[in-house]
Amino acid sequence: MIHLNSFKTLSILLAAGALFACKGSEEKTQPQEAVPEEKVKVSLQEVFAREVEKQENLTATVEAWAVNNIAPKMSARIENVYVEVGDHVARGQKLAEVDPTSLIQAKLQMENDSIEFSRSNELYSVGGTSKSEWDARKMAYDLSRTNYKNLLDNTILTSPISGVVTARNYDKGDMFSNGAALYVVEQIQPVKLKINVSETLFASVKKGMPVDIRLDVYGDEVFKGKIWLVYPTVDPATRTFPVEVTIENRDERIRPGMFARVTLTYGTENNVVVPDVALVKQTGSGDRYVYIYRDGKVDFQKVELGRRLDKEYEILSGVESGDKVVIEGQARLNDGMEVEIMEK
Repeated sequence: MIHLNSFKTLSILLAAGALFACKGSEEKTQPQEAVPEEKVKVSLQEVFAREVEKQENLTATVEAWAVNNIAPKMSARIENVYVEVGDHVARGQKLAEVDPTSLIQAKLQMENDSIEFSRSNELYSVGGTSKSEWDARKMAYDLSRTNYKNLLDNTILTSPISGVVTARNYDKGDMFSNGAALYVVEQIQPVKLKINVSETLFASVKKGMPVDIRLDVYGDEVFKGKIWLVYPTVDPATRTFPVEVTIENRDERIRPGMFARVTLTYGTENNVVVPDVALVKQTGSGDRYVYIYRDGKVDFQKVELGRRLDKEYEILSGVESGDKVVIEGQARLNDGMEVEIMEK
């Protein structure tokens, strides 16, 4: 038999447990109060339009101002070579000499014809010979003299320009035949570049305009040049026209074959400029965007870039003068999101 006091105690414990269980269930089912979402904090910068130089960037390969391929007109054995590749030569300097046998024979013939003509001339002056005989002797002398001069030019080879020897294709003792030139001499003071410019700039590009040139071999060093020739026609296939640029190159640091980047500057244009830190690259594409702040929210706006200006970019479209762009905090933003402006 259960004792009466024990039964009362057990009833009290069971009642307390049931009350606690009901209270716990009520607490679980009662809705919790919503916590407001924290806004992303951003820094802004107001951007404006300003005058920016209009430029066109083009590529080209450096060319010598003039290139001469030097060789005799006829086949002959090479007697001597006097200069090597890399040597600087002056205009008229002797470069090589070929077998002089034909030259010697031509000289003797010229001297003989000269003597015969002198005799005929004396006789003709006193009526001792006919006009036709005098004409024949003069023609023979003129021909032999021309032949001698021609052989002289092709026996002793000289440079027609001042420049640098860039090729020598034969050695002493070789038999020259009609093929590669014996020597190639290039004038590299100045040098030139040929660029193909868009037809839209035809009215803007003028002879004498200064240009900036950068060569890959010299990094960001800028060389000064100028336009010296503008071709008068546009290629209908490419919609471009050729322009030649000259660089003085007095120190000869620029050599033919170097890769060059040419910058043409042709006036100014009024465009918005934004800090480079404001730009966001779209993942998976080359598109660029900025976040523009309007009425507490940000607008993810695609932009068209122009020139890079140190730590800024020219914007051709997508941003208006006076807009406020996000320059800090973009990583957590989405289009249309409400934001909080950081205090400076």
